[in-house]
Amino acid sequence: MKSFKPHLTSLFFFFLLSFFLIFTSVSSWKKDEFRNCNQTPFCNRARSRKPNSCSLIAVDVKISDGDLVAKLIPKNPPQIDHNSTDSSNQENGVEDLVQKPLILRFSAYQDGVLRVKIDEDQTLNPPKKRFEVPSVIESDFLEKKLWLQRYSEEKIDGDSGVSSIVVYLADGYEAILRRDPFEVFVRDKNGGNRVISINSHGLFDFEQLRVKKNEGDNWEENFRSHTDTRPYGPQSISFDVSFYDADFVYGIPEHATSLALKPTRGPGIEFSEPYRLFNLDVFEYLHESPFGLYGSIPFMLAHGKARGTSGFFWLNAAEMQIDVLGDGWDAGESRLSLPSEQKRIDTLWMSEAGIIDAFFFVGPGPKDVVRQYVSVTGMPAMPQHFATAYHQCRWNYRDEEDVYHVDSKFDEYDIPYDVLWLDIEHTDGKKYFTWDRMLFPNPEEMQNKLAGKGRRMVTIVDPHIKRDESYYIHKEASEKGHYVKDATGKDYDGWCWPGSSSYLDMLSPEVREWWAEKFSYKNYVGSTPSLYIWNDMNEPSVFNGPEVTMPRDALHVGGVEHRELHNSYGYYFHMGTAGGLVKRGEGKDRPFVLSRAFFAGSQRYGAVWTGDNTAEWEQLRVSVPMVLAMGLTGITFSGADIGGFFGNPEPELLVRWYQLGAYYPFFRGHAHHDTKRREPWLFGERNTERMRDAIRIRYMLLPYFYTLFRESNTTGAPVMRPLWMEFPSDEATFNNDEAFMVGNSILVQGVYTEQTKHESVYLPGDQYWYDMRTGAAYKGGVIHKLEVSDDGVPAFQRAGTIIPRKDRYRRSSTQMVNDPYTLVIALNSSQSAEGELYVDDGKSFEFQRGAYIHRRFIFTDGKLTSLNLAPSSNDGRLFSTECVIERIILLGHNARPKSALIEPFKKEAEIEMGPLRVQQSQTTSVLTIRKPNVRISDDWTIQIL
Repeated sequence: MKSFKPHLTSLFFFFLLSFFLIFTSVSSWKKDEFRNCNQTPFCNRARSRKPNSCSLIAVDVKISDGDLVAKLIPKNPPQIDHNSTDSSNQENGVEDLVQKPLILRFSAYQDGVLRVKIDEDQTLNPPKKRFEVPSVIESDFLEKKLWLQRYSEEKIDGDSGVSSIVVYLADGYEAILRRDPFEVFVRDKNGGNRVISINSHGLFDFEQLRVKKNEGDNWEENFRSHTDTRPYGPQSISFDVSFYDADFVYGIPEHATSLALKPTRGPGIEFSEPYRLFNLDVFEYLHESPFGLYGSIPFMLAHGKARGTSGFFWLNAAEMQIDVLGDGWDAGESRLSLPSEQKRIDTLWMSEAGIIDAFFFVGPGPKDVVRQYVSVTGMPAMPQHFATAYHQCRWNYRDEEDVYHVDSKFDEYDIPYDVLWLDIEHTDGKKYFTWDRMLFPNPEEMQNKLAGKGRRMVTIVDPHIKRDESYYIHKEASEKGHYVKDATGKDYDGWCWPGSSSYLDMLSPEVREWWAEKFSYKNYVGSTPSLYIWNDMNEPSVFNGPEVTMPRDALHVGGVEHRELHNSYGYYFHMGTAGGLVKRGEGKDRPFVLSRAFFAGSQRYGAVWTGDNTAEWEQLRVSVPMVLAMGLTGITFSGADIGGFFGNPEPELLVRWYQLGAYYPFFRGHAHHDTKRREPWLFGERNTERMRDAIRIRYMLLPYFYTLFRESNTTGAPVMRPLWMEFPSDEATFNNDEAFMVGNSILVQGVYTEQTKHESVYLPGDQYWYDMRTGAAYKGGVIHKLEVSDDGVPAFQRAGTIIPRKDRYRRSSTQMVNDPYTLVIALNSSQSAEGELYVDDGKSFEFQRGAYIHRRFIFTDGKLTSLNLAPSSNDGRLFSTECVIERIILLGHNARPKSALIEPFKKEAEIEMGPLRVQQSQTTSVLTIRKPNVRISDDWTIQIL
C-alpha cells in the first residue's frame, strides 16, 4: 500500500476529503485494525482444544480408484438433546458431526509423495460443496499417481483392538492409517521411525456446513464495524502435525521474522500469537512478528541432523493460523502411541474453511523436499534474462521528462540498469491500461527510446477497477458480470486508489481469459513489446473493508465465498496477467509480471517482492529470512525494495542494502513518493562508486544467476538458499539466517548494523572459501572475525566450484549478450572443481524445445573440460552463439605453470598473473589463463602444462 497524498481542487475537495478520512485510518501499522487469534473465533476454538479431544475412528476401509478410502466416525457419539436451546451445539458442530461421517482418501504418488484428503460425504447432500482450490496442482503430477492395488494390516503399539492399515508409498517408506484412534503417519520402512504424522495428539476437528433451521440461528461474526454473515455457520478445520527427528521447522511465508520458526505456544515462548496466513495490505510492517503479510504458502519444512528433511503442504486458501508448539506444551497429555525415542516438533494447523487436501513429502534431503513440493505446485518459471538484472522504480517518476532524465543519469554515471518502472500516477485518473497524456503524451516513443538502449519499462496494473461508466474496462466488466459480488448478490463496491472500485472475479477462467485480452497492443493503447506489468494491491486491498481487504462473505463464481479462496485471489490475478502477456506475444515470449500477493503455485507466473518495507537496519536484516523462506516454498524469484519503501535511508544503510540486494534473486530499488529522491548518484562520489560497484557485481554475475534460474526452473531449487540446504549435516547452519548461499557456490554475509568494522562469519564445510574480492582463502568449519570495509559485504566462493562471469561493463544486460565469459575456478584440497553454464535466447519459450546451451565444466588432474548437458538434438540449429571464454582464473592452484594446451585445437594459451576483478580500485593478482578463446558451445579440454 502507499499513503494517500491528494492534489486538492475545489471541485473535488469534498470527495477527496472523505476519501482521505477513510484512508488515514489504514495509512500506518495499527495493531487494533487487524484481528488476533482471540478475536478470530475459529482460532480461539482450535487453540482451546485439549490433546485427545478427537474421538474419530476409521471404518469401512477399502481400495477405490487406486486410492485407500475410509470413513471417519465418532467412536462414542455424544448424545444430543434436540430440544435443547444451548447454542454451543450449533457452534461446535456436534450434531452434524454425529450425523455425517467424513470421507478420508489416501493417494500415493511417485517420488515419495502422500496425498491425504478429508471432506464431508457428498452422498449425504451437505448444504453445498466445500471449496477445493483449483488450478494449483500440476496436471503432470496427477499422472504420477501410484494406483494402489492392496493394503496390509499390522498391529501397532496403541491400537485399540483393531489393526492399522499399511500401504506402500515409495522405496523405503510406508503410509499408515491407524483406525482406532484415527491417525495418519509416514514411516521409514527399514528402521520403523516416523517421518510425519497427523492427529497424533488428537487435536483434529472438522466443523461441518449447516443451514439455518430457525430464525434463532445466528452465526454472525463482528469485527470493528464489519459483520460477517457466515451463512453456512462455522466451518473451520484444525489438526496437529508432527515432524520427527527435526531440529527446526521453516517455511509458511510470509512473515517478517527469523527463518527458523520460533515456538508460539509452550513454556518460555517468544510469540503468543500463531503464525497467521491471511493475505493483507500491511505496510511499514514490524520485524520479528508472526503476523501475516501479503502472501501465504501453507507449506512447512522440517530439518534435523538425525534424519534430514521432510515437508507438509496443506492446499487450502482460507485464512490459516499455525502454532509451532514448544517443548512441554502437552505435558502429561501426550498420546500413548507416540514413539518416545524419537525427537519431534509438533505443530497445530487451523483454517477457517475448505477441506483437508494435504501432502506429505519424505525427502530425505532439503532439495528432495523442494523438488517434491514443486512437482505438485509447478516448477518456477524461467524469467527473461533482462528481468534478472537491476530494476529502477519509484512512486512515481513524474513524466516523460523525468523518465529521460533518470535514464540519462544512469548512463552519465556508468551505472547499468535494465528496467524503469511507472507507478499509479502514470494513468488517467487511476484507470489502468490508460496514460495521463499531459504527463506521458508519447508512451510508445518513450518505451522505444529505452528499448534502443536494451532497456524495458514496467507499468502497474492493480485489481481494483474504477467505477466510472466512461471507463471501458468497468463498463464491459459490469455488463458481463465479471465482478465479485457482495453477500446480497450485487457487484461489490469497495474503496481503493480510484475511489469507488469493483474487483474482478479472477477465480473464473472466463474472467481471466477476458482479462488477458486487455494486454493486447490494440486494447492497451500506448504499450509496446518492451512493456511489462506489475500487479500490486492484489491481496486484495480494500481501504474500507474489514482488515483492509474484501469481506469474507463476498461471493465468487459458483457461489464460493471469499473466505474460502481469499489467499489465492492474488494468485489468480497474477495468473491472468501473465497469461495476458503470453497471449500478447502470441505464445512466443516469456512474460514478466511482479506480484505482491502470492500463494502456492505463484512461482509459475513471475516474481514477488516483500512489500512495503521501511528504511531501517532491522528491515534490511529481516529481508534475508523473508526471501529465504519464499525460496524454500517455491517462490525462487523474489527480493525486497532496496533502501526500504518508506522513509529516507541514511547513505550507509542505502549502500549496505545495495551491496546485499545485489545477491537477491529480484533486484529492484523502490521508494515512496514522500521520500527524498534516492537514485544512486545523489549521495556523493564515494557512495555513488560503492552503489555502482554493487550493481556491477550483479551484472558481472548474471551468467551465474541465469544458470541458477534454469536450475530452479527444472528442479525447484532456490536461487538464494539457506546454508543448511548446502550443508544439511552442519548444525551450526540450521539457525543461521544472517548469511545465505547463492546457488551452491557463493556465500554472502550481510552487514546489518551501522559503522560496522568487523563481522563474524561462519564458513561451513571442511573445504576452503575464497574471498570474492581478494582471492584470500579461509578455512571452512570455523567462525572468522573479519574486517569489513565500506566497499562491500563479505562474499566467498566455495572451494570445488566454477563460476561463469561476464566482466565487461555495459549499459544494460542486453548489450552484454555477445560479450566473452570469464570462468573463476576455486580449487578444493583435491585440486578439482565443477560448475555449469546455461545460455538461451533470454526471452522466448524455445528453450522448452531444446534451444539452449548447457555446459558442465570439470577441472581435475590439471585439466579443464567442457561437457555438453543439452539435448543432442541441439546441434546449433535450434540455438547457437559465438561467445567465447576470454579468461580463466584459478584460485588455490598449487603450481605456477606458464602455459596451457587447448584440445582438440592444438593451440596454447598463456598463463600469467592477472586481476581477480576488473575494477577501478586495486585488486589482487591471481593465476589467469589469458585468451583461450574457446567457444562456450564447443567440447574442449584445456591442459595446464
